Amino acid sequence: MNTAGEPPILEARNLVKTFPGQAGTRAVDDVSFTVGRGEALGLVGESGSGKSTTARCVAGLVRPDSGRVLIGGQDVTRARGRALRATRRRVQMVFQDPYSSLNPRMTVAELVGEGLYVHGIEPDRARRRDRTVQILETVGLGAEHLDRYPRSFSGGQRQRIAIARALAVGPDLLICDEPVASLDVSVQAQVLDLFCDLREKLGLALLFIAHDLAVVHHLCGRVAVMNSGRVVELGGREQVYTAPEHPYTRALLDAVPVPDPAAERARAGALRPVPAHHDPEETR
Repeated sequence: MNTAGEPPILEARNLVKTFPGQAGTRAVDDVSFTVGRGEALGLVGESGSGKSTTARCVAGLVRPDSGRVLIGGQDVTRARGRALRATRRRVQMVFQDPYSSLNPRMTVAELVGEGLYVHGIEPDRARRRDRTVQILETVGLGAEHLDRYPRSFSGGQRQRIAIARALAVGPDLLICDEPVASLDVSVQAQVLDLFCDLREKLGLALLFIAHDLAVVHHLCGRVAVMNSGRVVELGGREQVYTAPEHPYTRALLDAVPVPDPAAERARAGALRPVPAHHDPEETR
């Protein structure tokens, strides 16, 4: 969390984003939130709620129509050149699909070490290789993996490589766009525990996008709920999960499966309908 007088690592102010052909519908509609140093904020909602578009606006992959993104108190919404490169070093992204986010023609050493070279952190090849080993060890891999290609790894291992690549440049904020959604359930918990360890050991801030409320509850101290491009509820984890104020949040919680079949059947009649939405960026 922030110390007194310290600006948040991330501040999104009144972000708006529309896409052509959507009849003026806003994929992101006046969205504001902050993420403090070492904090994990969960951004949750159905597919099409606008959460992934919001993440891409924050990461600089999509330019918002209006609004501002501040990193460490500096407005980077229209950053160019050196300022943009500095921002990209401070903010890194981990994507949902580790199969498509890693270049299959690059070895692990090249994938993780590329950022060290591009940002001028370690231009010497031998020292860069040593530094890459240290980063891999941080995510539970090692030197024996350096010269292998992504195709030789499992999904969980590939996501660890993607996380190592993001960590290589020493970011303040990781934006995680459904990073465990494509993994087996048994592997999801391991990757979530890794994110918890990284946040505690490195002081990383996390903006964690998910539709699985159980995943967010495990990792995040605060939760922002999105519906139709807007943040409809924002608060501490326990407050949002135990005493939700917005009907949409209650509908999401009602839809979470209950392990007891009898309890699930008893609850089924009380479930509220959840409207469907479409955000073109969610499917990109």
